[in-house]
Amino acid sequence: MRTVAVVGTGLIGTSAALALSARGITVHLEDADPDAARTAASLGAGTVEEPAGPVDLAVVAVPPALVGKVLADCQRRGLARCYTDVASVKAGPREEVAALGLDTAHYIGGHPMAGRERSGPLAARADLFEGRPWVLTPTPDTDTETLNAALELVALCGAMPVVMDAAAHDRAVALVSHAPQLLSSLVAARLEHADDTAVRLAGQGVRDVTRIAASDPRMWLDILAANAGVVADILDDVVTDLRDTVAALRALESGDEAARLGGSAGIEAVMRRGNLGHARIPGKHGAPPTRYETVVVAIGDQPGELGRLFREVARAGVNVEDVAIDHSAGRQVGLVQLSVNPGAVHQLGVALTERGWDVRD
Repeated sequence: MRTVAVVGTGLIGTSAALALSARGITVHLEDADPDAARTAASLGAGTVEEPAGPVDLAVVAVPPALVGKVLADCQRRGLARCYTDVASVKAGPREEVAALGLDTAHYIGGHPMAGRERSGPLAARADLFEGRPWVLTPTPDTDTETLNAALELVALCGAMPVVMDAAAHDRAVALVSHAPQLLSSLVAARLEHADDTAVRLAGQGVRDVTRIAASDPRMWLDILAANAGVVADILDDVVTDLRDTVAALRALESGDEAARLGGSAGIEAVMRRGNLGHARIPGKHGAPPTRYETVVVAIGDQPGELGRLFREVARAGVNVEDVAIDHSAGRQVGLVQLSVNPGAVHQLGVALTERGWDVRD
C-alpha cells in the first residue's frame, strides 16, 4: 500500500491518517468542512491535495448514516481501487450500500474499537489504535484484494483484526460500548443538581463509572440512532434487573425478617453476577483475566513526584500492570494505586517504605 484517501477528518479519520503517514504512506485528506481537513494536514496527517489517480484504499470516516452517501460519491469519482469505512455500526450501512447498488466487491466494512471522550482532528493520535481490536465485516461478495487492503490498513495502524458478521458486530458493540455509554451518562446525570457537598465527596469509584459521560452527545446520537433497537433491547434487560434490585433494597427496609433475608439474597445475587461478568473481560494484551493486588502510596501533588515514584518501582524490579490516582479532597495529596502481581506486593511495599515513601495499608 502506497496511497490512501481518508474521507472525514474527525478523531478516527485523522488518527488513522496520522498512523499511516508515520509509516510512509501518502495520505490524501477530504472533509465536508475544508477547515477540518486543513487542520488535520497541519498536524502531519497528510495533504489536502487531490490524488492524481485512484489511490490504493479509501477510508470513509463519517457517521454511520452517511456511509452509503459518501461511499457512492467516492466510487462515482473513482477515488480508489478498494474502499472501507470505520463507522461504529455495520449492518445499517451495509444494507444501504446494497440498496444503492454500489460496488460491494471492492468495499468492506470496518470498525476500530478505539476512541476518546474528545472529538475532532485536534483530539487525534497516531497511536490511538495500537493493540486495539479492529473489526472487519466481509461478505461473500468481498474481493480478496479488498480484504487484504483492509488487513494491511489494520496492521499499519497497529491494531488487531477481528472478522465478524455485521449483525453480530452490532449486537456486540451495543453490549460492550453503546449501552455502557448511556448508563454512564445516566449515573452522571444524577449529579447535575446534586448538593455541592455531596459532589465533593466523589471518589475514584464514581469517576470510573462516569468517565465516558464526558463524551460528545452529538457524535453519540449518530452512533445510537444507527443501532437504537439493539441498544434498547439491552437496556430493557437492565431495567428488569434494576426493578428487581429496587425491590430487594425495599425489602431490606422491611420489618419482616423473611423479606429482609430475601432482599439480602437479591442484592448478593446481582453483585455476584457482576463479579462473574467482570471476570470475563479480557486482561492485559487480550490474555485471560488476571487478578492483581494493589499497593497504595501517598504522594504530594507537585511536579515530578509521580515520575520519581515510578523510577523507585522500577528500581525495585516490579512491573506495574495498572495505575489509578485518587486525589484527596481539600489536600495537596494523591493516593496512587499501583496494581501489581500478587507475588510482588510485599517486595514493592518493603522497597518503597525503605526509600521513605508513605505506603498505606
